Amino acid sequence: MKGCQLILARFVARAARPLRGARAGALVSGAVLLLGGWAAARAEDAAARIQRLAREVTPAVVAWRRDFHAHPEPSNREQRTARIVAEALRAMGADDVKTGVARHGVVASIRGRKPGDVVALRADMDALAIRERTGLAFASQNDGVMHACGHDAHTAILLGAARVLVQMRDELPGTVRLLFQPAEEGAPLGEEGGAKRMIKEGALDNPTPSAIFGLHVSTELKAGQVGYRFGATHASVDRFRVTLAGKQSHAAFPWHGEDPIVAMAHVITAIQTIPSRHVDARRPVVVSVGIAQAGTAWNIIPGEAVLEGTVRTHDAKVRQRVLEYFRRIVENTAVAHGTRATILLDDYGPPVWNSPELGKQMLPTLAVVAGQASVVEIEPIMGGEDFSHYAERIPGFFLALGVADPAAPPGSVAHVHTPQFVVDEAALPVGVRLMASLAIDYLRAGGGGKRVR
Repeated sequence: MKGCQLILARFVARAARPLRGARAGALVSGAVLLLGGWAAARAEDAAARIQRLAREVTPAVVAWRRDFHAHPEPSNREQRTARIVAEALRAMGADDVKTGVARHGVVASIRGRKPGDVVALRADMDALAIRERTGLAFASQNDGVMHACGHDAHTAILLGAARVLVQMRDELPGTVRLLFQPAEEGAPLGEEGGAKRMIKEGALDNPTPSAIFGLHVSTELKAGQVGYRFGATHASVDRFRVTLAGKQSHAAFPWHGEDPIVAMAHVITAIQTIPSRHVDARRPVVVSVGIAQAGTAWNIIPGEAVLEGTVRTHDAKVRQRVLEYFRRIVENTAVAHGTRATILLDDYGPPVWNSPELGKQMLPTLAVVAGQASVVEIEPIMGGEDFSHYAERIPGFFLALGVADPAAPPGSVAHVHTPQFVVDEAALPVGVRLMASLAIDYLRAGGGGKRVR
């Protein structure tokens, strides 16, 4: 196509030489319109082909998603999911399928027939420790584990996009790197995992992609809507575990001991003053306790109490300040009640930063996929995403895919990380088109300027 366009351009230039004024201008203008229309028609043809191929793969995407949903696996334990992903990639003809990355991650490539740049697409695979209460026919068969954050949909969508891209390999200028990541929800304490370990084990190497795209389902948007934001979009996440050591005693004689439960209660209350009294109210901060454990009997004051939770911010300086206050308040409150605090902090990740330059470049793609009316600029959220680690290394653009039933009454849609969370599967083909289109459009625009074969 580029060769044909070049020939036409040279012909027009020669034909315009003997002409003067308006006639020459008219000839050149007409040629420009012809070339522009030619390019537009070609782009429309690519979009139409992606749409057709996404429609064809939708039954498989739905089947994959339901299978993953019925067999959820927690962080760093995604053996079955990884095996099915790898088998599917090999069956469809993906290149360089590699398993065992960051324990159970899968990395593959789709090499286009034309030289070009490298772009990465990422999905996460792990589930949560939640007992499902959706009533779905394909509800979790693993008691106490549920895909309550949509990672089953993310994985199925990327598999569908991979199949589309394999079928468009002849017109693909460059390479698409596929990252199927474990442990996005955070590896168990004492284990390493997730995006940091994927990067450590080479997921972004040889060659390094010049950009990366990802998406996350959202119940804040209706099925088929696509949400975007430039700059900080998800919060930094620090996980904490606080152990309060006291002195055990009979419940009838509390003066014989040092009560860690009372200390725990005061610590929980005190750390809530961090966002309300120690940080500029215009800077979002969340401090939440998710686990509070102590005691073995009703008539014994235990010797130890344990708290686990999270601290979240959108700004690096605010994050540092909050963690300093957290340590000070916890330790001093514990001492004030005769106990001793041991604090374990786990750095899950910084805020997700969406490259404004990359985002602006890809906005037209969102409109083509979802329709301009369904492309929504969203507010930053306090949820975390370890996609942030990739976006620290290379430009990233992380999107929200609406999965809420448009017919559901207001306030009736269950949010992520709840037992009733469901995905409207009408969003799945939109996600497939979105991921495939982002990769193709980025590469066809020249990517980040690198050329590989």
